[in-house]
Amino acid sequence: MDQAPAIVLLHGFTNSGASWAPVVSGLGERYRALTPDIRGHAGASHLRPVTLDAVISDLSALAPPSFALAGYSQGGRIALHAALALAGRVSALVLIGASPGIADARERAERRAADERLASRIEQLSIERFAQEWARTPVLSGAPAEVQAAAHADRLRSTPAGLAAALRGLGTGALPSLWERLSELTMPVTLISGERDLKFTELAQRMAAVIPQARVVVVPGAGHAVHLEAPQAVVRELERVIPADQSLTQA
Repeated sequence: MDQAPAIVLLHGFTNSGASWAPVVSGLGERYRALTPDIRGHAGASHLRPVTLDAVISDLSALAPPSFALAGYSQGGRIALHAALALAGRVSALVLIGASPGIADARERAERRAADERLASRIEQLSIERFAQEWARTPVLSGAPAEVQAAAHADRLRSTPAGLAAALRGLGTGALPSLWERLSELTMPVTLISGERDLKFTELAQRMAAVIPQARVVVVPGAGHAVHLEAPQAVVRELERVIPADQSLTQA
C-alpha cells in the first residue's frame, strides 16, 4: 500500500522507535507508519551531533512530501518544532504528554543545568542501572507491570553515552520555548494526555487555548505514556485526524 497515509511517530527520551509497536499494530496496513530511532537512542545511539537541527533534518529526509506527525513526551516537543519547521508538509499533528518547553529564561537555564547533572550521572552508570532508576521517575509511576517491563526492555536498546547526548541536545532545558509560536500551527492538532497525568493534562488545556485547530483528549485511567498504556485510544485519535481512505485520493 504505497499510497497509504504516512504517519511519523517520534518516541520519548530513553525509548526507541520500537516502543510504538502496539500503536503500529493497531494501525495495520491501512497506514504507512514510520518509527525512527531519534539520535542518541537505540539504533541511532552513535549518531552525532545530537541537536534539534540534525534530528529535524533526519525527519525531513525520512518522511514523504506530505505526512502526519505524532510524538510522545520529548518526541512530542521535537514534533512541535518539526511541525513549525516543515509546516507545509505536516498534515496533522498529534502530541502525547508533550510540552512546548519552558517560557521563562531563568527556569530554562536552571533546567538545563539540572539536565547536565543528570547527563553526567548517566555516563557513570550502566544502561541497566540507569533504566531501573529512570523507571522510578514520578511521571512514569503507576503504569501496569507489563507496560513497565516492556519500557524497561526498550530502554536497554540504548547506551549511556547516547542518552546523555540526547539529554544535553534535546532536553527541555536545551530547546527554546515555543509558547509564543503555537498560534502559527495551521494543521489540526490533537493533544492527548492520560487522566492520571495531571501536569500534562493542564499543559494540554493551556496549549489548546492558543492553537487555532486544537482538541484535547484525556484518556481515562492512563498515565503519562498513553501510547503504551492505552494504544488503542491513540490509534482511534490517529484514525480520526488521518482517515485511511485518504489513500484512495493521494497521488
